[in-house]
Amino acid sequence: MSADTPRNTVTEKEYDAFQAAYDWFNRELFEGRLPGCLITYQSRRGARGYYWHDRFHARRGKRTTAEIAMNPEHFTGRSDRDILSTLVHEMVHLWQARFGKPSRARYHNRQWAAKMKAVGLMPSHTGKKGGKETGDRMTHYILADGPFAQSCRRLLATDFRLNWQARPTTPLPNRNKVVYVCPSCGAKVWGHSRHAQRLLCIPCRKVLAMVG
Repeated sequence: MSADTPRNTVTEKEYDAFQAAYDWFNRELFEGRLPGCLITYQSRRGARGYYWHDRFHARRGKRTTAEIAMNPEHFTGRSDRDILSTLVHEMVHLWQARFGKPSRARYHNRQWAAKMKAVGLMPSHTGKKGGKETGDRMTHYILADGPFAQSCRRLLATDFRLNWQARPTTPLPNRNKVVYVCPSCGAKVWGHSRHAQRLLCIPCRKVLAMVG
């Protein structure tokens, strides 16, 4: 890289922020016992984040590392505290994989639920009080003034901030459909393109034209 080539500070700052948060919560909630892992941004439908044990292996040598993925599609409308609670949720999975006894893939067992509560996150399949504490699809809510809430409060007091989130995506149009438009009033309807359709705009008594 030449001296006048700009650095990609967006990548550096955002990933450094998550690494700093990981190190902070590792010290404060896990006694610094968790090993390093690869933190990534991944969009997975329906998931705020996920943990994947030994997801990566070294290109040289036999080392492996886990992945904690954060879904930026779910950052919008959530506070930094809420997003960081997802990070800690996945850190509990890493703790269990390293020091506990995970159940079959995707299942959140009682050991995992107990550790969640110990760090200040209440497991709940609904994300609200009264939800099931174990199961395949689980989320959580933050326990008021619990260890996570207190630790996160101290972290945010250091001017820690997350800065980026995914833009809403526009669904791709159905290529099997086209738009029909009234040449008089401009009214539009969708129709199938597999065969010509004779559609009539009743107020204008005009046949709609296919435009795409």
